[in-house]
Amino acid sequence: MSASQIEWTDETWNPIAGCSLASAGCTNCYAMQMAHRLDAMGLEKYKDLTLKQGKRIVWKGVVREDYNALQAPLSWRKPRKVFVNSMSDLFHERVSWSFIESVWQVMKDTPRHQYQILTKRPKALREFIESRSEEPLPNVWLGTSVEDRRVVERIEEIRRTPAAIRFISFEPLIGSVGNLNLKDIHWSIVGGESGQRARPIREAWIDEIYENCLRYNCTFFFKQWGTWGKDNKKRSKKANGREYRGRVWNDMPNIETRDQR
Repeated sequence: MSASQIEWTDETWNPIAGCSLASAGCTNCYAMQMAHRLDAMGLEKYKDLTLKQGKRIVWKGVVREDYNALQAPLSWRKPRKVFVNSMSDLFHERVSWSFIESVWQVMKDTPRHQYQILTKRPKALREFIESRSEEPLPNVWLGTSVEDRRVVERIEEIRRTPAAIRFISFEPLIGSVGNLNLKDIHWSIVGGESGQRARPIREAWIDEIYENCLRYNCTFFFKQWGTWGKDNKKRSKKANGREYRGRVWNDMPNIETRDQR
């Protein structure tokens, strides 16, 4: 748990450690690299979660439920936005539903915080939500990652999921997503890939999402160009900046007008 440098949240909370690759967006996952470093530093939670394949670090598919980490948000007195499991996926097939229920209980007990859950497994998320008899928690946002048109079906799973806020993270955006239906999606985050092996982003791909956000009244947030700028030149993330169409887009969804359907 730590104060986050991620532009759209305040804090990260990781009751789960470890993951496995789900689609092309996972290829250069920063969490794999971070888990490898934390293992090297001697953190037991991250021990043997990754392995080296040639010059790459990859997940081994080991997932750990960390009961000690569950209580952390209870001690945070100041309200904050909390990204749940930046180092894993709460709806990985190896995470037990009983543990997910424990996470839900902590979120229920801390309504002062806004929790942001992002998954590449939205079908499992929807099944979990629909299995519960309670109404959606008003302080829990549910989202999925879409990196290109090959996984746009994830949007439909999120649209069908009852939630206070439904959002899509188009990051790393590595290809066109085409003409999207963003009906009942409240927020879209767009960003390019960073790091040594980053794949290029194209301004036209961002334009597609931006135009669809306007069409469906979906709040647009531009996180970064990443390692590739809009001129298709590779440089540092900081050098490429965060401006799109002449401004920085830090807009958040309006939680007062949300539809929890």
